[in-house]
Amino acid sequence: MGSGRELRDTFDTAAALYRSARPEYPERLFDDLIAATELDTAARLLEIGCGPGIATVPMARRGYTITAVELGPALAEVARDRLAEFPALEVITAPFEQWDPGDRSAFDLVYCATAWKWIDPAVRYRRAADLLGAGGHLAVWSAGHAFPPDFDPFFTEIQRVYLDIGEPDLPWPPPLHQADSTAAEMAESGLFDVTLVRPYLWSVTYTADTYLALLNTFSNHIAMPADKRDHLYGEVRRLLAKRADGTLVRHWGATLTIGRRRSTAG
Repeated sequence: MGSGRELRDTFDTAAALYRSARPEYPERLFDDLIAATELDTAARLLEIGCGPGIATVPMARRGYTITAVELGPALAEVARDRLAEFPALEVITAPFEQWDPGDRSAFDLVYCATAWKWIDPAVRYRRAADLLGAGGHLAVWSAGHAFPPDFDPFFTEIQRVYLDIGEPDLPWPPPLHQADSTAAEMAESGLFDVTLVRPYLWSVTYTADTYLALLNTFSNHIAMPADKRDHLYGEVRRLLAKRADGTLVRHWGATLTIGRRRSTAG
């Protein structure tokens, strides 16, 4: 399927689709983030891996000055276009691990939505701490497939197709939320005191077309051999065509983890 770095690089090939197909995050997540970090509108924010700006827009609408760093040139361009109405925002094309902040002063918040796992684990916490001012915060969350007790049975049916094409066999049904080790990692870094861990659950209804557009933004589906992908997508259409409304409901889950930079982190 390809290495982690190769999969990380695939996102830029689906930049425009990523903007339209990926779900928005719950507004209450941003409200909780701001309340927990006690940010005022004078705060300076750094977003890691902004993609097309899905998590950037809600913070920009709240009046914050944001520097967003995005690895993919096409994704960065989509973000610039989407965020053009916000003058207190800049989008920089660079890998976060090597990005030079120049003469920018320390940030009050560094945050990362659904891109943290793609940042080099050997340096990500140290790099974030170095970019934060005293008492600054790091916030991380990632949206993934969630399985509440009433999850759509479509996913049990389509899981059989994934097995048929040689994809990994998963415990079924999966747990409600995907395992999230961020809080433990953040604490183990010795650079942050974890101040909040909060889960969120929401749902989105998809047609066959909108669901396949979503799948085309996932790195493992982008990198999937064409014959396997064609068979899988054909089965998605077949299963949904059997339903009166032709739709499915996918639940999303995210866990917001916030850490406060320790005074000894410098």
